[in-house]
Amino acid sequence: MPQTPPFTGQLNTGGYNKNLYQTKEEGYSGLYYHDNNLASGSLEALIHHLVPTVDYYPDRTYIFTFLLSSRLFIRPHELMSKVCHLCMEQQRLGDPQADKMRARKSAPKILQLLTEWTETFPYDFRDERMMRSLKELTHRLANGDEVYRKAVGQMSQGLIRRLTVLSQYEEALVKINATAAERLTALKAKPQASIHRDMLSICNDPYTVAQQLTHIELERLGYIGPEEFVQAFVQKDPLDNDKSCFSDHKKASNLEAYVEWFNRLSYLVATEICMPVKKKQRARVMEFFIDVARECFNIGNFNSLMAIISGMNMSPVSRLKKTWNKVKTAKFDILEHQMDPSSNFYNYRTALRGATQRSITANSSREKIVVPFFSLLIKDIYFLNEGCANRLQSGHVNFEKFWELAKQVSEFMAWKKVECPFEKDRKILQYLLTAPVFTEDALYLASYESEGPENHMEKDRWKSLRSALLSRV
Repeated sequence: MPQTPPFTGQLNTGGYNKNLYQTKEEGYSGLYYHDNNLASGSLEALIHHLVPTVDYYPDRTYIFTFLLSSRLFIRPHELMSKVCHLCMEQQRLGDPQADKMRARKSAPKILQLLTEWTETFPYDFRDERMMRSLKELTHRLANGDEVYRKAVGQMSQGLIRRLTVLSQYEEALVKINATAAERLTALKAKPQASIHRDMLSICNDPYTVAQQLTHIELERLGYIGPEEFVQAFVQKDPLDNDKSCFSDHKKASNLEAYVEWFNRLSYLVATEICMPVKKKQRARVMEFFIDVARECFNIGNFNSLMAIISGMNMSPVSRLKKTWNKVKTAKFDILEHQMDPSSNFYNYRTALRGATQRSITANSSREKIVVPFFSLLIKDIYFLNEGCANRLQSGHVNFEKFWELAKQVSEFMAWKKVECPFEKDRKILQYLLTAPVFTEDALYLASYESEGPENHMEKDRWKSLRSALLSRV
């Protein structure tokens, strides 16, 4: 019988088990297999393959892969509408004279499919059209049966809870960003009043700061829906006459917020280094962040590690040669080597595999932490998406591509489920999230004030920046 390729991470089912999942017959119209694995199919056939019957339930790897990738071809609410129609048609849920035993056998399977959808892709259900179809189908499933009514209630409560938590997180992000903007405005108005507040005055222990950075990373990672990786790159389906698959959908806001956090951390590191007037203090800040970066590496927090390295390699920081001469750079050189982009980030990918293996066999929650260098993960998924066609020449959906996509995203799903084991320090977290960060121009200006321009190009830039600043004042 045809099988679904097993893969690790969130969907580690231990392979395909014929005793658990009975497949539809091999010759099902519109589905094609290669080496016993589903390779391609028409969109309609793939939708049929998703819908349970009395004697069939799709295995979890197929459910995840199809729900993840189908949005490239059909909007989630349209897919839900089709699934509901097929369920009602096959199980004759709209027919009061239907075989009640048949409906009773199929109802748990339909409910299980809906539960998997609401648990793994809850953000799909922010769309009222999704909720309407879900309510209609679950109402028919639960009609007259107390057991199913209770199960439907539990599923609905779980979904509402997840969507409520998401809304609260998004509101918190808005407040954090507003506070950060206010503090930057205050700093511009009275620069000397705020200058004494820096990272080292808040906390001078690198390990504690690395722990708090990991808190932020895991929280923001946790709110990214798997579908955002697909929606970030969604393009017009050539067989779709509509303008865009997601013109009316919030595509990837949590993914974008996470990328913005990386940029903020890089600029925060650069700001902290460029702010001090004295060379000795700047060198101390540099060494502190090198130690923070090393602790991030030891924890398995590669995203903060790379953000710190990026901040320290920004031109306004890297040009501070007199300051760098006072810094013991051996540790920094090792960290840069680990994150060296040559050979497609070979060293980092090796370290990531090691951290992932440690996470799989971990005995403690600390050993489970894996925070990937996120921009590279997105880049990998982007090139996978760009490198293979979504459809074959026959017009069939290229499902072999989507197995590969699901493998990458399911590994991310395992990483984002890890709860941060470190104690929260509100003061440090507040500083990391809301402390004022300089723009690139402000960083250059501070850098030139600390160590004067060394050539004509730098002198011209310095004059230009100073005159621009004076004109704004």
